[in-house]
Amino acid sequence: MAKESLETLVSELVHEEDWRRMRATAACVSGGPRAVQALIRALQTGSSALKAESAAMLARMSDPQAGVPLVGLLHDEEEAVRKAGSAALEHMAGVLDETTAAALTSLLYASKDEGIRVAASQLLGVIPNAIAPLCTMLTHEDPEAQIMAAEMLEHLLDPRSADAFINAMGQPAVCEIAVRTLKKLSAVRERIDEMFDTLRAVEELSEREEARMSTVINLLPIGRPSVEILIEYLEDDDWLVREAAADLLGKIGDARAVEPLMQRLRVDKDTGVKELAMKSLGLIGDARPAQLYIEAIPIRPLRVYAMEALAKVKDVDVLRPYKELFDRLRTDRDGLVAYNSGLIADKLDALAGTPVGSQGGQDDDE
Repeated sequence: MAKESLETLVSELVHEEDWRRMRATAACVSGGPRAVQALIRALQTGSSALKAESAAMLARMSDPQAGVPLVGLLHDEEEAVRKAGSAALEHMAGVLDETTAAALTSLLYASKDEGIRVAASQLLGVIPNAIAPLCTMLTHEDPEAQIMAAEMLEHLLDPRSADAFINAMGQPAVCEIAVRTLKKLSAVRERIDEMFDTLRAVEELSEREEARMSTVINLLPIGRPSVEILIEYLEDDDWLVREAAADLLGKIGDARAVEPLMQRLRVDKDTGVKELAMKSLGLIGDARPAQLYIEAIPIRPLRVYAMEALAKVKDVDVLRPYKELFDRLRTDRDGLVAYNSGLIADKLDALAGTPVGSQGGQDDDE
């Protein structure tokens, strides 16, 4: 029997027979860039059901090349396809590039469909790379486009937009928004600097942990507008400030923090900072730090945090190569390690179509 092409296998993602759908899924996951291209073609030429399933598969594979084609689904006449495209883009928010963000930004102004504009604005609110295209839109020749960009940037309140707003103060359509936003950005910076200066001044060791927790509680309500500033504070000379910054970034849950927190996990000399960086990465649930978690399992102070973070990885399929390790750790002496290993192994069994808990049952029979 001739070997089927990737295009044929992709078309079977919506086949009525389970084994064909599972085979198609496995082919896509292992197919790399060729599979991504086949799935992108399916977005353009497939049935509505195949478009929706291909979007979900592209989200699972998290390849930035799929960003712009997925934006194209927001125009689809079928609501289910539009929702699938939007869900896939939201899932991939942390890896989408500026080209995709620019495609979404253009919809704010170019689309006449209110539903599409709302979907685009919601997605721009969660994509870290959206700031630069929105800043570019501030210079658009049409004042209406300038206002749309300015209002979106005012909502996001990201320090990276400060220079663009300063340059835009001479544009009558957005001057008022620019002044207002710059004042807000300045207030955010001052508030964070003040709190961290106070924390740094606490000298008594017995008081420092309580002071850190108080700082986190007081700064957490600022939310996403504080992310870029908190990332700067991950490099602070004071380990307690770095801990507070790492803790806050995890609780805010913004994908921009993933790479900086991974760097703390790699290079920080303070175990407490490493612990909080790992806990925070776990809260975000991004798959990128998975290898770092695996490497941390043998390190006694970090192994429980590593297992908890692994159990929270949203894209479970990236853990498939370590299935044997998780099966072995099911019987670890540490109850939390064993529990989280079991959770991960069960998820991987479910993905593979194996009855959950079958491994444990075999062990019990023996």
